[in-house]
Amino acid sequence: MRGETAAEPETEPLALMEEREEEEKERSIMGQEPKDEGKSGEQPREENVVDVCVVVQEEEEVENGEMKKEEQMKVELEAEFYQCVPGQQVSFIRGKDLFGYVGIEAVLEQMKRKTMKAGFEFNIMVVGQSGLGKSTLINTLFKSKVSRRSCMPNHTEEISKTVKLHSVSHVIEENGVKMKLTVIDTPGFGDQINNENCWEPIVKYVNEQYEKYLREELHVNRKRRIPDSRVHCCVYFLPATGHRLRPIDVEFMKRLGKIVSIVPVIAKADTLTIEERQEFKERIRQDLAANGIQVYPQKEYDEDPEEHIINNRIRESIPFAVVGTDKEHQVNGNKVLGRKTKWGIIEVENVAHCEFANLRDLLIRTHLQDLKDVTHNIHYETYRIRRLSESSESSGTFTELGLFAWPLDKCESDSQL
Repeated sequence: MRGETAAEPETEPLALMEEREEEEKERSIMGQEPKDEGKSGEQPREENVVDVCVVVQEEEEVENGEMKKEEQMKVELEAEFYQCVPGQQVSFIRGKDLFGYVGIEAVLEQMKRKTMKAGFEFNIMVVGQSGLGKSTLINTLFKSKVSRRSCMPNHTEEISKTVKLHSVSHVIEENGVKMKLTVIDTPGFGDQINNENCWEPIVKYVNEQYEKYLREELHVNRKRRIPDSRVHCCVYFLPATGHRLRPIDVEFMKRLGKIVSIVPVIAKADTLTIEERQEFKERIRQDLAANGIQVYPQKEYDEDPEEHIINNRIRESIPFAVVGTDKEHQVNGNKVLGRKTKWGIIEVENVAHCEFANLRDLLIRTHLQDLKDVTHNIHYETYRIRRLSESSESSGTFTELGLFAWPLDKCESDSQL
């Protein structure tokens, strides 16, 4: 009895322990399933969260880098604009730091009034072989009869044996703003069998205008306002062949691109289909890059990120495929400039038909002043430095700079070179 009673307490704890072990196993099994499910569901979420965080961090780093670049460019521009005497400190006071309204912004209105009263000058040169519509396009740009041919309607002109340069000036007034427009035409360019060195008279003409301006600057008693006959822009007309740049195109733009702002255009672009036009433009851009030809607007002249973005869009559109006309037609009850064909009316100012509107905006509405600034600060400055350095090397004194080597009669605006 004692043995039986002694064995009972030993068997009870063993049975309890086995039951507890089984219960724990069951609990552990039941608990593992949701945990495993939770783990299997959470792992991809964590990976996705990590991926999103990495992408967001990269985007933030790019944005921060761009902002730093913009801030750095602004600082450089401010430092360049507010150049001071060495050793002198300059502090910048922002609008929020002022005690009240000063009125500095009123200077813009003063400049506007002064410009409207005095007017300004713009000189544009058109170059291309005969029959490409140079006169028509210029008339379309300024919506008036400003080309040389329009001023001489009864004059019958034969193909010139040499390249001549003719200029015609007009004063155009719009909403109280006066502009003296000078159009320089180059009849005879590219019309000969042998076109060797046909660009030389044009190069010489451009340099002569720089020389005239330089002489006026160096006079002891200078004029209050120096007459500006420098070429601010050269519109170069390419025939719509659909192939590539011709040798004469390459040679001309290589030489003129160093001394004047060139804007190439595809003349009479309505002779090409949209696909042919795009392929032709792409080939021209390739040829320009392969030959190192600089056309306006150049990347190195972009002053800030905003201007760089705008100019990049323009550079992607160059050369502009244009159509010119001075005739109006009715389209959906509205009068539009266009060319009428048996297939329909080609609207000149419709960007879906041609890129005339883009060219007009570049030359007149958005970049006219920049064209003048590039001419004065880049092209003319390069010429001035070269001439003064040449003269100073040949003669040691300022009064003997030798700037009067070219006779004045060859610098007339209407001359045969």
